[in-house]
Amino acid sequence: MEKQYADVVIIGGGPAGLNAALVLARAKKRVVVIDEGRPRNAVTGAVHGFITRDGIPPGEFRRIAQEEILAYPSASFVADTVISIAGTNGQFELSTMEGQMISSQKILFAIGMKDQPLSISGLKEVYGKSAFVCPYCDGWELRDQPLVVISKGTVLMHFAPVISGWTSQLTVCTNGPDELTEAQRQEFQHNHIPLFNSPIRHIDSKDGIVQQVVLEDGTVIPARGIFFKPELVMGSDLPRTIGCEFTETGVLAVNESGQTNIPGIYSAGDAASMMHQAIASASAGSFVAAVMNNELNTEAWRRNINK
Repeated sequence: MEKQYADVVIIGGGPAGLNAALVLARAKKRVVVIDEGRPRNAVTGAVHGFITRDGIPPGEFRRIAQEEILAYPSASFVADTVISIAGTNGQFELSTMEGQMISSQKILFAIGMKDQPLSISGLKEVYGKSAFVCPYCDGWELRDQPLVVISKGTVLMHFAPVISGWTSQLTVCTNGPDELTEAQRQEFQHNHIPLFNSPIRHIDSKDGIVQQVVLEDGTVIPARGIFFKPELVMGSDLPRTIGCEFTETGVLAVNESGQTNIPGIYSAGDAASMMHQAIASASAGSFVAAVMNNELNTEAWRRNINK
């Protein structure tokens, strides 16, 4: 298989990677997007909160994006998985599962995050249909409905007040010990929000729509939707393998320009942010791509001076 050469390899084809590819292609850079084709938002029916694309199916969003990017001759897509990265800034060597070898000056990790297996019985059947993780993405569709929030501790104390803006019919299930102080429990009482600590036995649903949440103590909570905080892991182990640093929250540690601790390697989108929204990821991809392009141009300028 013939070796490929690029100015930037983008690992990940979500909103961050796609928007970065568009910016770099328009800057005449050879950009290769490598994506395994298993996006996290594939379970959802639509992308929301993205101006001009509100309500578009995720697959259609990616199809249009790829079509626009491929209008620029220096851009290409590879349906594959990167398995190793060697080299240093300006001379990175990447190999893929299918045996492709790519040499690149820079690398952008736009690998996003992945959900850990859902451990609550019945949650898989409603995830992406009436159970969601982001109210800004899917809150409107569940507005004014009886909703259950599944969370606990400090995360719950942020999550519940936010979701309360979409409905006054809110119930909290902590699925075990709530990890709250007495003062925090009183906040829920003052806001007339029931708080249940009993573990969840099962989520009953019909055609993907939540009907009720059944607890181990026999409590039955009627509901038409759920918001929960999933356990997330990095979309790829590669950053950790090559020595990238991480924050305490589990995302890649980057500076204000999106650069990791390894020169020439950048990150954008969910992998480097707690703001998990498509439009926010696309914006980050655009910004970091501009930074990378400026660096490539400056390096070429200096090489000409030193000839």
